[in-house]
Amino acid sequence: MSIPQPPHCPRMEGLPDEALAQPTRLQILNLLRQRERSVGELAQLCGYSSANISRHLTLLTQHGLVQRESRGNSAIYSIADPSVYALCDLVCGNISRQLERVAAGRAAFARPATTRVGRAKAS
Repeated sequence: MSIPQPPHCPRMEGLPDEALAQPTRLQILNLLRQRERSVGELAQLCGYSSANISRHLTLLTQHGLVQRESRGNSAIYSIADPSVYALCDLVCGNISRQLERVAAGRAAFARPATTRVGRAKAS
């Protein structure tokens, strides 16, 4: 039996695996799905430093997934192409299915919970 291959997606050609391998990058993309945001806002929402988020944004920008616009002293980021949403959904869906399989596998080997019957206190 052969494993079905995903359809060819020209947008993914040349996109290194590490571009979407980091959960933080997926989180950033999902936050930008809602609306454009500054580095500081993304850092606060993700719980990381601005420097850390900037490194992730640089990589995402280099691969054409997000775009940067300067507004005064701020850099504002947004999704470069709405088709990236389908890519995020594909990756997140795959991760979700993997986690469900792991949880189901663990549940199959888990011991059933036992209940303890307590004794009534003597007065």
